[in-house]
Amino acid sequence: MMLQSVNSLQTEWTVEKLQEFERDIADVFNAGKIRAPVHLSGGNEQQLIDIFKNVGKNDWVFTTWRSHYHCLLKGVPPHELKYDIVSGKSITLNYPKYRILSSAIVGGILPIALGVAWSIKRHCIKEHVWVFVGDMTARTGIFNECGRYALGHDLPVTIVVEDNGLSVCTPTLDVWDEKENETIYVEDYEYYEYDLKSHWPHAGAGKRVQF
Repeated sequence: MMLQSVNSLQTEWTVEKLQEFERDIADVFNAGKIRAPVHLSGGNEQQLIDIFKNVGKNDWVFTTWRSHYHCLLKGVPPHELKYDIVSGKSITLNYPKYRILSSAIVGGILPIALGVAWSIKRHCIKEHVWVFVGDMTARTGIFNECGRYALGHDLPVTIVVEDNGLSVCTPTLDVWDEKENETIYVEDYEYYEYDLKSHWPHAGAGKRVQF
């Protein structure tokens, strides 16, 4: 069940505004002005808007290399975010001031999120941790270990699995030779599916760019 925050973020971001931001980044990238990889979001705008209605201003958000939308919805000013993306930090965006951190390592953000959740519980702070991972990460050992540890110790953390059906550029079901999504996840997590492939490739913006 989705946690309901008593101090939820108030956002003016809409599906259209999020898409407009990402299209702008894509245009800048295709113009050769970003000398580093970018991972663009797409197809999950409404799902994230709905989830972030439950995220408190003082909550922590931990996410992956595809984090533009998460940063915007957590309150990072778009001009600040764009500056960092253009500077080459698209897949390593970190804003302690706004309580959002990311990692480009598969599953690498989960132990960090658990550490913060432990601190929150130990100090009896009214905050919560939200950690976003993809369907590839959700099939790894680190995901199951961290998820079960958080559940066993009743940590204030919600894991959100964002399933776009891809492990880099290969269908996730093919990677694991599964007929359907039959993997047993940890018991306490949120989950949604979305279609990235029809919006953007795994990395970049559809054009080959020479850095």
